[in-house]
Amino acid sequence: MSRLARVFLILGLVAAAALFALTEPQRLPNSAIAAASNGNAQRGARIFWAGGCASCHAAAGAKGDDRLKLGGGAPLKTPFGSFHAPNISPDTTHGIGGWSLADFANAMQRGVDPEGRHLYPAFPYASYQRMTKADVADLFAYLKILPPVATDAPETTLSFPFNIRRGIGLWKHAFMGDAGPMVDLPAGAPPEARTGQYLVEGPGHCGECHTARGLRGLGGLDRAHWLAGAASLDGPGKVPNITSGRTGIGSWSAKEIADYLETGFTPDYDSVGGSMVEVQANMAKLTPDDRAAIAAYLKAIPAH
Repeated sequence: MSRLARVFLILGLVAAAALFALTEPQRLPNSAIAAASNGNAQRGARIFWAGGCASCHAAAGAKGDDRLKLGGGAPLKTPFGSFHAPNISPDTTHGIGGWSLADFANAMQRGVDPEGRHLYPAFPYASYQRMTKADVADLFAYLKILPPVATDAPETTLSFPFNIRRGIGLWKHAFMGDAGPMVDLPAGAPPEARTGQYLVEGPGHCGECHTARGLRGLGGLDRAHWLAGAASLDGPGKVPNITSGRTGIGSWSAKEIADYLETGFTPDYDSVGGSMVEVQANMAKLTPDDRAAIAAYLKAIPAH
């Protein structure tokens, strides 16, 4: 082998090792995981509804108690392929009944499954990383008391190169960012807006749909146009602007926003439609104080 060939071989090996290191799944430190005994199912119900778990993990069109059977829901069809939410019921064979709290926390906040594989960011762990470790533990405790579902959800089917899970490590380095706030609230924001910020930016993951992404939907959320609307990933149309901007909900009062989240009716008596139907059904399960906090946050953030 010539000297030049050996140089290229060494450079190739170094590049491969660097790529392997960059794409290695990163787990949470033990200090970021609550004690397993600290989870409270009653508190976890609030996070369950704020996070909209049933919208993706329950059967499409499920009503009533069937929304608590989390065997997997309708596929999310995107230009990259079809994503299927897995069974997250407490079934030990088909669901997450055999998971530890650490397994669950790493899936929720690092996008890493118990086998050490990257999860696709269709699961909004980039938002869930903002949740407190106590809320993660409470949510896990709540999921454990729900009905087990003894079926497997369909496998996610993606085209090349999106089906290479290891590549998600590069996406995380480029776009996942830190767990800090997406926007700075103004000094005059009401105190409840802080609670709303946590619910919207963390478990509620509202920005995952209402904020545009760069690189044709592959990139991170556009913080400069936070909640200003985005193209719909699951069909034609646009996810609306929910800021107080001219094309958003600026004419709505905070009370009207809170009422909409509770009833599904706009100030003009139009009714909620599209994928927001599921979201509103979840928001209706929250307390009036939580809905008021979300409304206060939406009125306080920058308008676009």
